Amino acid sequence: MTQTAVITGGARGIGAAITARLAADGFRTIVLDIARPEGQPDQFVQVDLSDAGAAVAAAAAIAAAEPVSCLVNNVGLVAPAALEDVALEDFDRLFHINLRTSLICAQAFVPGMKAAGQGRIVMNTSRVTLGKELRTLYSGTKGAAQAMARTWALELAPFGITVNCVAPGPIGTQAFWANNPPDAPLTRQIIDKVPVRRMGEPEDVANAVAFFCAPAAGFVTGQTLFVCGGVTVGLSGD
Repeated sequence: MTQTAVITGGARGIGAAITARLAADGFRTIVLDIARPEGQPDQFVQVDLSDAGAAVAAAAAIAAAEPVSCLVNNVGLVAPAALEDVALEDFDRLFHINLRTSLICAQAFVPGMKAAGQGRIVMNTSRVTLGKELRTLYSGTKGAAQAMARTWALELAPFGITVNCVAPGPIGTQAFWANNPPDAPLTRQIIDKVPVRRMGEPEDVANAVAFFCAPAAGFVTGQTLFVCGGVTVGLSGD
């Protein structure tokens, strides 16, 4: 039986790579995003996930139409700013999109997973949870997502549902290269600081997500896997 995966923010970049990889693994893919997808998911639901009512309605409609066996909470925004410059309106915006969406979708799809006796939830977080300048809000939302995932992992384990996080390091998305020209000295410095001496690709993140979504990963839950080329090795963090 074909299993269905819902990917929030799955239209572009890392989300598109995750969608493509899960499709290759045999999942029926449903993308929730405000932008039209780069690839061809099995279903695309255009929704502004910053709108709680719209997000609840979209997730509920999917849950009513078919069982969802895998949820990838991927959608996320970054609002770089020094502590003194963080805007309160950005606080609400990032926590609503980056974190509230995960709760909305989990509440919609977990009942079906419980009924099936199995399920997978994967949070796409970030290595910024270990600390990075100018990321007060982004690191706050991603750190909260990791903490929330650990709680869910304990609550849902008896039902055969695993909850894990993938935390990317420097990934060469279109947005990254647009802001960091490949030949620029600063870009070279970023790459040189990666122990494996290359930028990550969206597919690197997708591969890790695919592992957590696989049936064979049923004994792994409540974990965070850093996909960072070694950047986090030696860094401390709680």
